Amino acid sequence: MYENDEAVLKVRAALDALGCADLKVKITEETIFTVEDASKAVGAPAEEILKSLVFLTDGEPVLVLMSGANRVNLHAVAGARSVHVRKVKMATAEYVFENFGFKVGGVPPVGYPTRLPALLDDDLFLYPVVWSAAGTDHAFFPIAPERLLEVTGGVRVPLKKSGAGVA
Repeated sequence: MYENDEAVLKVRAALDALGCADLKVKITEETIFTVEDASKAVGAPAEEILKSLVFLTDGEPVLVLMSGANRVNLHAVAGARSVHVRKVKMATAEYVFENFGFKVGGVPPVGYPTRLPALLDDDLFLYPVVWSAAGTDHAFFPIAPERLLEVTGGVRVPLKKSGAGVA
């Protein structure tokens, strides 16, 4: 049912193209829409759930990959992108769906028409494996943070905000 979803197929094809055919996309009847939902569905703590978030830095999309327990520091995102970034904001659900075909709750770290710049929060590297959405809120896959860094072509940076924050 969900395994034939177009978004899941895009993620599977991207993983295969990136040399990750060994990573198994798993389907669950339970939703992984929220970090709490995903934690229950995959049987991992919230810290090990990967949040794949699309932000716009001066209008350009960037993937921000965070531990499920953390919030994003917008100043850290701006600094990681460029000293000249003036505006950082989270992309709307509509923007992400219209431009990339992924709905909130299923946004993956791979499977985009072109490779998006990716920022991986340092805290991800505290865990041997993180659990990522695979295109829908019913599909996921496990991946080691070092491998995630490699396949996204991303940059490892401290992005966590102390206290309340965005996403």
